[in-house]
Amino acid sequence: MASAPQLPLFYKGLEPLSSETHANYRVRQQDKAPWLAGQHAIPITVDEFPMVQRYMPIVFSVGDEAIPLALMGLNEGVNVFVDDEGTLTENAFYVPAYIRRYPYMLAKLRPEADELSLCFDPTSDAIGAFDDGELLFTDGQPSELTKNILAFNESFEQAGQRTHNFMKELREMELLMDGEVSIQPEGNQQPFIYRGFQMVNEEKLSDMRGDQLRKIAKSGMLPLLYAHLFSLSLMRDVFARQVQLGQQPQPTLG
Repeated sequence: MASAPQLPLFYKGLEPLSSETHANYRVRQQDKAPWLAGQHAIPITVDEFPMVQRYMPIVFSVGDEAIPLALMGLNEGVNVFVDDEGTLTENAFYVPAYIRRYPYMLAKLRPEADELSLCFDPTSDAIGAFDDGELLFTDGQPSELTKNILAFNESFEQAGQRTHNFMKELREMELLMDGEVSIQPEGNQQPFIYRGFQMVNEEKLSDMRGDQLRKIAKSGMLPLLYAHLFSLSLMRDVFARQVQLGQQPQPTLG
């Protein structure tokens, strides 16, 4: 987890959705996400912090273009919330919007384009010229399903812009620092030290005064920052899950 994921994570290809080319395409409901198995760090938006912090640690990738990440595992190739086939193993769990968005996303068809177009991953088993499933188009027009998919992706893009602004504020206030978490399992002589991520400098946050503090309190940033800080305690829970699943952790994150 040394840098922000190379976007788009999960996608093997992108094709613009067309009422002509995909007139008979349907969407099948999926109860498995094999592309999620083994993915340990998922991009999230600031809108999701309140929900994510209940289930997963929230950290930030390293580098100048840091993004928020929900940790589904502490090591590359480990996801403690899904099985090897990508089936969720939790009854009560918040699935990040980035995961729920797949196999769709809004993208520019050309670098110079101003508008974003609804695209999909043509390698996905969820969408295709099937005999069963819900139609994406009816009489050449987007079906209700397609309209809902578009609306969800538009909301995701808007949340992404809010996240971009949030991260810009964090950088300007120089609140991010290199993260480190030490976990000492019972019976181990040496602790496991996890690095390779960023976190909010809690001491610096506590020392904020005057205009800066009023600014982040008024903008709604303050509860988000504490949601992130509170969530870090879940790293020990994720570690314990890895041990329980026989996914022997390694001493470095990512």
